[in-house]
Amino acid sequence: MDYLGIGVLIIAIAFAIIAIFLVRTLNNLADVLKGVDRTVDELPSQLDNVMNETTDILKNSNVALADVNEKLRALSPLFYIVGDVGESSRQLSSSLVDVTHALKKNTTEGEDKVGEQGWNGLYGALALSYYLVQKRKALKENLPEKNHATE
Repeated sequence: MDYLGIGVLIIAIAFAIIAIFLVRTLNNLADVLKGVDRTVDELPSQLDNVMNETTDILKNSNVALADVNEKLRALSPLFYIVGDVGESSRQLSSSLVDVTHALKKNTTEGEDKVGEQGWNGLYGALALSYYLVQKRKALKENLPEKNHATE
């Protein structure tokens, strides 16, 4: 065997070693591709399950939303009633403030009249009482007209 034969033998041994490593690598790659193939085969059924679950969630969400809308429609009149009661109580308290202010003003006017004319004692008290009664009677007569005007 000469040098040429030894060189060819070394090349053949190196080629055999490279071929063994390539076979192992290609077998591992084939196993990976088989796993990918199994995953791809299972993917449509998994996607069907996910889509079915998503559809169920959307249906349940729509039912819940419809229920919430129905309950809000049922509560809407209650909110309007509460608003009307609040407005009515505001008008009532405003009317009471007006009446109280008018009585205070009338009382002040009566006291001023008594003080201006110098009436003392019982006669002054009687005149003041009479004046307040007349003012109150006039105020009661004007009060319903005022309430109708504000409505």
